Amino acid sequence: MAVSSNLGVGGQPAPSPRPQLKPWYFRLGYQIFIGIALGIALGFIAPKIAVPMKVLGDIFLNLIKTIVAPLVFLNVVLGIAAAGDLKSVGRIGFRALIYFEVVSTIILVISMVIANFSGVGSNLHLVSDAAQAASANATYSKTASMSFSQFLLSMFPHSFFGAFADGALLQILVISILFGAALLALKPEQRKGAEAALNGMSECFFKLTDIIMKLAPIGAFGSIAFAIGNSGMAAILSLGYLLLVMYITLALMIVVVMGVIMRIYGFNIFLFLRYFKDEIVLLFATASSESALPRLIEKLQRLGCTKQSVGLVLPTGYAFNLDGTAVYMSLCVLFLANAYGIDLTMEHQLGILALMLLTSKGAATVSGGTFIVFAATVTASGVLPVEGLPLLLGINRLTSQAVCICNAMGNAVATMVVSKISGEFYPAAMRQEYSQALGRSETAAI
Repeated sequence: MAVSSNLGVGGQPAPSPRPQLKPWYFRLGYQIFIGIALGIALGFIAPKIAVPMKVLGDIFLNLIKTIVAPLVFLNVVLGIAAAGDLKSVGRIGFRALIYFEVVSTIILVISMVIANFSGVGSNLHLVSDAAQAASANATYSKTASMSFSQFLLSMFPHSFFGAFADGALLQILVISILFGAALLALKPEQRKGAEAALNGMSECFFKLTDIIMKLAPIGAFGSIAFAIGNSGMAAILSLGYLLLVMYITLALMIVVVMGVIMRIYGFNIFLFLRYFKDEIVLLFATASSESALPRLIEKLQRLGCTKQSVGLVLPTGYAFNLDGTAVYMSLCVLFLANAYGIDLTMEHQLGILALMLLTSKGAATVSGGTFIVFAATVTASGVLPVEGLPLLLGINRLTSQAVCICNAMGNAVATMVVSKISGEFYPAAMRQEYSQALGRSETAAI
C-alpha cells in the first residue's frame, strides 16, 4: 500500500487521512508472500522452467536500483537543508558514526564468539589443493585487499554523474553532503527556489517508488523460483548447519542486541518489526537491502523521525553500518578455517576482526556486495584458503536473504536511536502511526 511522504514544519510527519483498508489480497505483503510460494512451488516442480524466471527478479532489482541513488542524494541534501546549518548536520552525523562503530564492534565480537562455540564447518574435513588454490586466486583476484589510501580515494568520484551511473553509495554521500553545504551557502531567495525544486523531485521519485513496488510480487516470484530451481535442496543440506547458525545469530542480533538498544531509548523492537513486516518480506524475497530503502525513508519519517535525521543517518548507515554483513563475515571466516583444519589463534582472530571492521565498511562501494567483500577479507587475511570461497558462493543466495534483513533493520533502528539522541524525534507521531497501522489495543502501552 502506498505511503505518503507529506511532512509538517521541521520535518515532523503531518497527520493525513488514511484510506479504507483494502481486502488482504490487495496488500503488498500478502501479494509478495503469494509470489514467494508460487516461486518455491515452481522451483521444485519444474526447475528447468524456474531457472529462467531469474530475469523477473533482475528486472525488479534493476528498477529499484535506478531510484536508490537519486533518493539517497535528494534525502541527504534535503536533510541538510532542513537542519538549517552545518553545525546541526555535523552533530547528527558524528553521533551516527559513533553509534555505527560501537554497535558494529559489539556484533562482530558476539558473532566471533558464537562462531567459535558452534564449530561451523568442522565436519567437512576439506584439504587445500594447490591447483584449486591457484584457480580460486585467479577468480577472486579482483577482490584483493584495498589499502587505506585507496579506500579514501574510492570515496571521491571522478565526475558528478559517474557516481550515480556506478551506483557508488559512498561517493553519492560525499556529493550529497557537498551539495547540501552549497545549498546552505545560497542567498535565502535562491535557496528557497532550489529547495522547492528538490522537494518536488523527491515527491516525484516517491511516486515512482510506489509504481515500481507494484511489481514486487513478480520480482519475488522470479528470484525465489530461480534460487530453488538452480540449487534445489542440495546447498541447504550440504551447508545446512552453517545456515541454521547464521539465521539464529542474525535473529538474536535483531531481537536481543537491537532490542536492548531500542528498550534503552524507550522503543519496542517487536512493534517496530511488525510495523516493517512488509519490508522484511520484500527483503527476504529479493535478498537486496536496496529493495526496501525507499519505503524505509518514508515510513521512518511517519514514525516520528525528522526529515533531516532520516536523510542523514539512513543512507550513511547503508554505507557504514552493515550489521548483517558483520555476522556473515564472522561465521564464514570460522567456517572456512574449521573446514580446512586451520587453527586460528586468538591473535589471528583479533587481526581478522580488525580487518573486518574496515572491509565491512566498504561493502556498499564494492560491486557484488557482501560475498565480494568477504572474498576480499579472506584474500587479505593471508591465512584462510581462498579455494573455499566457491563453496560459500553456492549458498550465497540463502545467506543474503537473512543478511540484508539484518542490515536494513539495523539501519532503521540506528535512525530511530540517533534521531532520539539528537532531539530529532516526535514520540506523539510514533504513537499515532503505530495506533493506526497496528491497532490501538496493541499499542496502548507505548
